[in-house]
Amino acid sequence: MDDERIRRAAAADVPAVAAVTDAAYRPYIERIGVVPQPMEADHAADVAAGKVFVTEAEPGAPVVGLVVLEALGDHLFLDSIAVHPDAHGTGVGRRLLRFVDAQARALGLPEVRLYTNALMTENQKIYPKYGYEVVERRVDGPYDRVHYRKRLL
Repeated sequence: MDDERIRRAAAADVPAVAAVTDAAYRPYIERIGVVPQPMEADHAADVAAGKVFVTEAEPGAPVVGLVVLEALGDHLFLDSIAVHPDAHGTGVGRRLLRFVDAQARALGLPEVRLYTNALMTENQKIYPKYGYEVVERRVDGPYDRVHYRKRLL
């Protein structure tokens, strides 16, 4: 799969966006004790706002991964990255993260920011491998989050 196969989601993709998000985050519910925020997102509104980008393993195949992005003045916020469990280990996540960097650069933004739940320990091993550094750990409502940034410029 090439980065060219990552495209902005269309209204017809909303069910797939919801399904991939649910499949990716559902295993964390028991561990963190709450429903992960991406599962409660208004996927239709995010797609309509142009925030969601999806990828398929091959053209016309089902969506296997997605990112939700928002340009926020001085950085690109990576609100969610989700890879269907059936596609784990195939490079989908790596290509999506590379796409996020390219999007930030195309927008002239100097960094990408994201956060993950402190109990999603797998993520805390992944993000530093791709150049992200921990900025802080902060509790936001029911969520204990580790905030990251990646400087690009």
